[in-house]
Amino acid sequence: MTGAASAGCYKCYAPPPCQTCYQQQYVAPQYRTVDETVMVSPGAVVAHRTPAQYHTVMVPQTVMIAPPSVRYQHIPPQYATRQRVEMVSPGYSYYAPVQMNCASCGY
Repeated sequence: MTGAASAGCYKCYAPPPCQTCYQQQYVAPQYRTVDETVMVSPGAVVAHRTPAQYHTVMVPQTVMIAPPSVRYQHIPPQYATRQRVEMVSPGYSYYAPVQMNCASCGY
């Protein structure tokens, strides 16, 4: 190594972060948008009760025209799509060589 240092190439053997041989590079964090379906309100069943209907046909006779009944209404659940941003890759930094070869020794 003393031969390379005497040839004027001493900077190539300096450990990182040698400012003349290596430069710090920064990679920004990577994000993506994700669409997901979420429930806004759950489904339900509502009972609608109808009382019996009576009608007087002759005094004093009352007859039932329609029996009592229950009608069920099914309400489906409601959904919506929302977007959220999630990180795919965090930002990081690394040292990259400034030049691939040393100008004076070729390494």
